[in-house]
Amino acid sequence: MQNQNIPELQRTDPGRLRVTVYANDIGRPIDNARIRITRRSEESSIEELTSDLSGQSPIVDLPAPPFDYSQAPDSPKPYAEYDVHVTMEGYEPKRIEGVQILPSVTALQDVNLEPIIPAQAEQSIFIKPHTLWGFFPPKIPEDPIKPLPPSLGFVVLPDPVIPEYVIVHEGVPSDTTARNLYIPFKDYIKNVASCEIYSTWPANTIRANILAILSFTLNRIYTEWYRGKGYDFTITNSTAFDQAFVYQRNIYEEISVLVDELFTNFITKPDIRQPLLTQYCDGTRTTCPGWLSQWGSKTLGDQGYDAVSILRNYYGQDIFLMQAQKVSGVPISYPGIPLQTGSTGQYVRTIQEQLNTISNNYPAIPKIRVDGIFGSQTRAAVEKFQEIFGLPASGIVDFATWYQISNIYVAVAKLAEL
Repeated sequence: MQNQNIPELQRTDPGRLRVTVYANDIGRPIDNARIRITRRSEESSIEELTSDLSGQSPIVDLPAPPFDYSQAPDSPKPYAEYDVHVTMEGYEPKRIEGVQILPSVTALQDVNLEPIIPAQAEQSIFIKPHTLWGFFPPKIPEDPIKPLPPSLGFVVLPDPVIPEYVIVHEGVPSDTTARNLYIPFKDYIKNVASCEIYSTWPANTIRANILAILSFTLNRIYTEWYRGKGYDFTITNSTAFDQAFVYQRNIYEEISVLVDELFTNFITKPDIRQPLLTQYCDGTRTTCPGWLSQWGSKTLGDQGYDAVSILRNYYGQDIFLMQAQKVSGVPISYPGIPLQTGSTGQYVRTIQEQLNTISNNYPAIPKIRVDGIFGSQTRAAVEKFQEIFGLPASGIVDFATWYQISNIYVAVAKLAEL
């Protein structure tokens, strides 16, 4: 940990936090849940909130360290830590310990509640330190281009496919006691990016790092790296082998929006069929020639480099971006053009039907007429959906909104069948 002897300085720049509460037994958001926010390891509340119809708290400002701390590697800890306590009648109380609040950005904390079990104590989730602050083992180098084994049926060759879920092993590959977690693909990428970089960095730096995380993950999936070695998971959360992942940690709105925009993209090179295994390191405590340097990418972003230029600086001038043509688990792929006021046809009807199904679980989304005409009712429903799920509330169904509606629709429809 850097600068352990530097005294804590005055906290001057606020960060923001929004908490969303779900009931795991019914797969729905919970309204009227009580949310208490305390300073780390303290019990006196600094905020007491209540969730709304969409399970969400108001966005609150919380004290955080100065913004400049997150802009240089030799600074004091750049984030403040808080505990989030959630209670709801009929459900086990839950505490998330160490929610990380960076200045000037919005942290998003989901809290999943389970029905009461007699004699069960309060459940706690502990969020590990950020990888740029805490001590984590450096990545063991690997060949960035892998031999392709015969398909074992878990992916579709020859083209990379965006899977519905990633199976994350919580430990090194050989740890047979570690849990395997089924995590939706985009949720996994958002979690890793929130663990690996600071959301206060330039947008193009964040884009470059997300693309590296995406490509690394899709290489593991496409080459069936761990399946081919006899393991029953996709990837580990060990930084020595893969990427950091902390179960149920908070993510950041700024990262979430960019993952929604980029999640079908990956980095590759001419004459190879696979996403590149884009290894990276922090670039200060650990150096890694030929790999992306996280702090170095931040410097390039400050200098005005775009995301692809940042990536080429590390992985070579011959790299380029490709887009996976198939996204698993969605009923219909994006039509290729945004849907907005005045649009008509079957794609509009699909969105109307899906939003009406989603509104069964998220009643703040108004029911709309299914007529294939994108009018003011449909626009209002789209805006409310975007507001609830952390997308820019444009009222336009763009690429990111289409796939987010598809994902939530599939989840709600599956729950309705249970």
